[in-house]
Amino acid sequence: MLFIAMLPLIGLSGNAQEKIDTAIMARIREEGLHHSQVRSIAHEITDVAGPRLTNSPGFRRAAGWIVNTLGQWGLKNAQTEPWGVFGNGWSVEKSYAALHAPYYSSLIAYPAPWSGSTAGPVSAPVMVLDKMDSAYIFEHASSFKGKILLIKTPDRVLRSDFTADGSRYTDSALAKLGDTYMISPEMLKFFVPQLLNKIKLQQMIRDAGPVAILEQSGNRDGTVEVDGFGGYKQKDQPAIARLILSKEDCQRIQRLTEGGTEVVLDLDIRTKFWGDDLQGRNVIGEIPGTDPGLRSQVVMLGGHLDSWNSATGATDNGAGVIVAMEAVRILKAIGIQPKRTIRIGLWDGEEQGLLGSFHYVKNHYGNPADMKLKGEQAKISAYFNLDNGSGKIRGIYAQGNTQAAPIFQGWLEPFRDLGATTVTLHNTGSTDHLSFDAVGIPGFQFIQDPLDYESRTHHTNMDNYDHLLPDDLQQAAVILAAFVYNTAMRTEMLPRKPLPKPEKFIFEDFLP
Repeated sequence: MLFIAMLPLIGLSGNAQEKIDTAIMARIREEGLHHSQVRSIAHEITDVAGPRLTNSPGFRRAAGWIVNTLGQWGLKNAQTEPWGVFGNGWSVEKSYAALHAPYYSSLIAYPAPWSGSTAGPVSAPVMVLDKMDSAYIFEHASSFKGKILLIKTPDRVLRSDFTADGSRYTDSALAKLGDTYMISPEMLKFFVPQLLNKIKLQQMIRDAGPVAILEQSGNRDGTVEVDGFGGYKQKDQPAIARLILSKEDCQRIQRLTEGGTEVVLDLDIRTKFWGDDLQGRNVIGEIPGTDPGLRSQVVMLGGHLDSWNSATGATDNGAGVIVAMEAVRILKAIGIQPKRTIRIGLWDGEEQGLLGSFHYVKNHYGNPADMKLKGEQAKISAYFNLDNGSGKIRGIYAQGNTQAAPIFQGWLEPFRDLGATTVTLHNTGSTDHLSFDAVGIPGFQFIQDPLDYESRTHHTNMDNYDHLLPDDLQQAAVILAAFVYNTAMRTEMLPRKPLPKPEKFIFEDFLP
């Protein structure tokens, strides 16, 4: 869900003292727009690697390819860096679901992440759970054994959809852009207790011996949103088979049972838990700095590499990984010699609560809970993040940094013809730049055209290569490369906001 509080855009004037190397900007454009490798990078980390659920075989395939590729491009220290214990990896080995009675019909259904398996191919009747509360489950638990349980939902109406799936920002929309949160802090206060209670109830259901649990996706038109928390920690095992169904299939089954027709489903769900290595790992690589006085300082860029399991994570967040990789490739290809070290970070466990980036920051820079900062914190100039889909960059959220905002406006000037013009002091949330911002490091997320990210691909079975727009990715890589280069070459590091007060990290409840 997208939560937007509209606030007026604050007018910002360019910084007259900010120098821009127009020759380098032209070379970045030429390399990125006319010699791009975004298509081949995208193919490798989506089609070839497959789904990249945290600590899964697909994640490891993608990470291994990236480390090898960064090394081939000439980056140094390309590696996977452990950040701490995450838990089980998981993959789907087979998934089959169909209506068996009153007639045969295939179903659009996907195992929920860290779902368990059925005991081989099974046929079983469906029982509708009218309520998901402990009293109801306790009262009816004796009738669950051998049943496929469908969680009843009040969302029964498939409303007509007259709005286009995809869109781009108009100038007027950019001018009104305000604080934007995928999940707002207020929503988290309501969401986290509900989530923890849901996990507890599912464990109660599991102990009663049903065959599987079915849940309805909130999407329509066969698009299925597949995500979820829990299940990867050792204490949560063994797990029951859980499937998320398309809204249309789920409503049909529910109508049949409520009308008195016995519904029988055929299921064959085989999943595998990977407990050989419980460490979470980020992918890191560097272009070393060359200035004796500045090379110990760092400019970072990145996005999260992990995804959900019903698709190949192309827009969430393969797009950010593709753009970040292409940006460092561009800089290496044109032979820059940065004053500061440029470091790419591709994060693990973002979907489980910014785990990879949070622990990277905690290990290297400090913990926001006590704000006891490490020496490295003073040597990082900025972190630039991309994680809002495949849309082109239209500007940047300055995250309340009033001194950085006019600098960014100057840096965008060479790319006005590419549609990138907006700098807003406002914030955006729910992605990895927050981990850096939480300990006083300038962390920024770019403004991107929405396209069909929220309406179609975000966390769904549609999030595949075909929903990437290569031209938009090329534009984004050029702008990201330029921002990283300019930050690496400035006489001073980017200005900082006042240090935040010690505060529990917003996603602390999901941390291992």
